[in-house]
Amino acid sequence: MDGVLMLDLLWHGLVNVAQWKYMLPLFAGTFIGVIGGSLPGVTITMTVIVVLPFTYGLDPLAGLAAMTGVYVGGSTGGLIACCLLGIPGSPASIATTFDGFPMSRNGEPGRAIWLGVWASVWGGLLGALFLVFLTGPLAAIALEFGPWEYFSLFVLAMAMVAGLTEASLLKGLLSTAIGLLITVVGHDPIGSVPRFTFGSEFIGGGFPFLPVLIGIFAFAQIMTDLEKLNGPRNQPVESLVGVRLERFSHLKVNLEIFRQPFLLAWSTIVGLIIGILPAIGGSASSVMAYDQAKKFSKTPERFGKGHPEGIIASEASNNANVSGSLMTIMAFGIPGDAVTAVMLGAMTIHGIQSGPLFISQNPDLAYGIYAAYILAHPCMLLICVALMPLMLRVTSVRMAVLAPVVLVLCVVGAYALNNTMQSVYVLLLFGVVGYVLVKLGFPLAPLILGLILGDQIEINLVRAIMTDANPWLFVTRPISGGLLAAAVLSVALAIWQHLRHQNRVVEEEPDF
Repeated sequence: MDGVLMLDLLWHGLVNVAQWKYMLPLFAGTFIGVIGGSLPGVTITMTVIVVLPFTYGLDPLAGLAAMTGVYVGGSTGGLIACCLLGIPGSPASIATTFDGFPMSRNGEPGRAIWLGVWASVWGGLLGALFLVFLTGPLAAIALEFGPWEYFSLFVLAMAMVAGLTEASLLKGLLSTAIGLLITVVGHDPIGSVPRFTFGSEFIGGGFPFLPVLIGIFAFAQIMTDLEKLNGPRNQPVESLVGVRLERFSHLKVNLEIFRQPFLLAWSTIVGLIIGILPAIGGSASSVMAYDQAKKFSKTPERFGKGHPEGIIASEASNNANVSGSLMTIMAFGIPGDAVTAVMLGAMTIHGIQSGPLFISQNPDLAYGIYAAYILAHPCMLLICVALMPLMLRVTSVRMAVLAPVVLVLCVVGAYALNNTMQSVYVLLLFGVVGYVLVKLGFPLAPLILGLILGDQIEINLVRAIMTDANPWLFVTRPISGGLLAAAVLSVALAIWQHLRHQNRVVEEEPDF
């Protein structure tokens, strides 16, 4: 399609969506997404499902605009709980916790949140450029992916996770292995054969991802904080609410982001590519972007201690991931993740057939969705500006008051997943597991990535072998072989980085 024609269609889409009948659903969806994303345990998928019935009476574009708003708002809203509570509000914000919460604890909650919000805005808008102009070419690349390429991609993700470890590469790899082990409990995803269930009905269906995530992060964090209950709840917090925040922080934060254009651009590309590839999702993209930021950083030792680069990378990536997921659903009719699966269902209900001919047959609707995605970002920013003074006050609440509230939210979120107490028991079990791992010095991020990708690694390995038993195809197929080579290089870089860090520590030790 001609570039001038695409710009013309995009302009008409923006003008069309700017009407009240589309802006109201878009703004409402974005608001609900920010709130839902900021509540631990309430996923974006859950929020979209709650909103979905209310869109049936709207015309297709209004309904899809509302769900797009939920998607964008939820992807950003998750950072609020990350920065203020140390708990991912949504799985897509996992990596934001690593530096957002330490920065908040260091007395800069406002800086942490605004870095995340503005990185989300710029990452999302950069992603919109790819969404509008590069859907076709990037989709053609994704069409070349078979099970061999997906398996190799997930191996690359597992290799990258080695870079997330601080003191021990071995502990990082063991943490990844624990995450992978959790995914094999339950029924085999291909043949539905029970494994490691020991005849127990409790684990017969495996461990659902959300309760495991909440337990490992939320309970481990709360239990660690409760150990310090007799001490001060927070370090002194700068006066970021009010005049200083409104007048100066936005400009300073944006200058801080744009001083690192490569970080912003590369994190956006990582999120976009992961979004295009089905079944990986925003949680994996944020962790992978965080890992890449750490590998390319001049100061990798500052990561995990409140480093702004970690927040920028994670948030730019997970919002760009939204645009990648939208590319997949609009170009191929394949949901990139659970949220776009719900959107695909909504399109089907409205009689819209997504797939290769979707854009050419429905240009007004397609460019209307592009416009809704773009306009959702200023809506999200406006909502965050209006609510942030209230949100920042969470840091002044005593842990004795905050802990029970957070625990209740976590339990309710886990229970609401399937309306069964089993999810609550899983949450409690992995809360203890997460706490023990933290006390033993194991990083939690590799475990979560192993948990996210474990099923897909197994499914694509089995599919590849069922298609052709020749194992050399993993190496001889160009894309698959390139991804495996990148995995080897990633491990080598992680080992080199680890040895360099150890040598630096030895050199800094005083001689006695």
